[in-house]
Amino acid sequence: MKNNLFGKISIQTKLAVVFVFTSLIILVVNLFMYVNINNMVNRMDRVYQGNLRLNELNRALRDVQDNMTEYLNVKNSDTLEAYYRSVQEYTAYVDRLSDVVSSDAFGRMERNIKKLSENYLELTNQTVEAKRGRNVEKYNSRYESATKMYEHISTYIYSLNNEQFNANSANYEALSISLRSLELVSNLILVAVIISNILLILILTKTITSPLKTLADTADEVAEGNFEVALLPVQSQDEIGIVTRAFNTMVVNIREYIERIKKSMELEREMKERELLMETHLKDAQLKYLQAQINPHFLFNTLNAGAQLAMMEGADRTYEYIQNMADFFRYNVKKNNETVTLAEEIELVDNYIYILNVRFSGEIHFEKKVDKRYTYLPVPSMLLQPIVENSVNYGIRNIDWEGKITLSVYAIEDTLCISIKDNGIGMSQEKIDKIMTSRLKEADLSQDSNGIGLDNVIGRLRLFLKTEDNLEILSGGKNQGTEVRIYLPIPDENI
Repeated sequence: MKNNLFGKISIQTKLAVVFVFTSLIILVVNLFMYVNINNMVNRMDRVYQGNLRLNELNRALRDVQDNMTEYLNVKNSDTLEAYYRSVQEYTAYVDRLSDVVSSDAFGRMERNIKKLSENYLELTNQTVEAKRGRNVEKYNSRYESATKMYEHISTYIYSLNNEQFNANSANYEALSISLRSLELVSNLILVAVIISNILLILILTKTITSPLKTLADTADEVAEGNFEVALLPVQSQDEIGIVTRAFNTMVVNIREYIERIKKSMELEREMKERELLMETHLKDAQLKYLQAQINPHFLFNTLNAGAQLAMMEGADRTYEYIQNMADFFRYNVKKNNETVTLAEEIELVDNYIYILNVRFSGEIHFEKKVDKRYTYLPVPSMLLQPIVENSVNYGIRNIDWEGKITLSVYAIEDTLCISIKDNGIGMSQEKIDKIMTSRLKEADLSQDSNGIGLDNVIGRLRLFLKTEDNLEILSGGKNQGTEVRIYLPIPDENI
């Protein structure tokens, strides 16, 4: 019955009871030690207070005698004031002396010193008054009497001080021995209490940790991969019993979960094999597609030959068109991974717009507003043409009104802004967010695109400038057009 009742008590309650009990014992012992040691120390501090008081009394007496003598020799207001100040201080010390008739030798000596001091102060006052009244014979007589009494009092104080010091030394030695004995006894009691508390805690914690050790050993086996361990018996209703039941449930669930994982892994392996097979077919198709593409070098060399043939036959417009085509592809091949000037990029855009206007019979109206002071700045190659191509394909290709694209280059303080703006169908904020976060799929590219999308431009620009806020896309919504702004730092010498 007792074991069952003990097993139902929580571990927190068990430990709290033990710790509170042991803490109270240690607290009581410490309080006992503190009170006794503190009383002993206070008694030791009071031992020499009498000697200190007599030393102060003797110093004050000497100050009265010295200041009186100084006044008699100098006779000015400063020495007189110093005399009265020392008299006041000495009087305060004298008032503290005992005036009770006692059989104790120290009491009798204190009473005698007090009486002599009162007579001495009366003589010193008479001496000073006689000096102030210029009664030479009287103040000389009073001064001699005061001086003799001063020496008598000093001797008396010195004797009393020595007697008290000898008595106090014996008391101090006895108190020191008592303090050391009390300290030793207190330490022994404290050690005994600590040992008893440790034994009590060890006995109690053993009843708690024993089932925990069994649980830990079994958990180690499970951690090493042995899930076929025997389930543990639940022997109590406290936290350990709860953890044991939870551990048994966990082991059973793990066994079932492992079985499900095995079946799931089989299915996943089969699906992975099919996925890899499909990926292999897709890469093979992409490779064949790349192999089927026209070699750009062969293309622009062929275009150059066509341009020469058109020039020989006098077909100037055909020559100009083919020449622009050749320049466009030559730039694409040679500058693909290079840093170029802004002027070269603008020239490529001019070639691209010319080709498109020949293709679409001048439907694209292109306008430039370029501050040529900054066209020497370096930029990544193929930066502007993909943006212009995006404006054509997605902005003004299928609109019912006159399409227009404006390229602007202007400075804003220490930043150069390159703006490519169209008056086309606009762009939703959702699509802008996809482009800026590189979530636009390849299927969203136009079939006529060169394959370099805005996300590619954004990525290369960020690598080039090593910043994130260097490009923004603005659109008022449907049929409100789209504007792409690129921000480049202007060197300090050109600001």
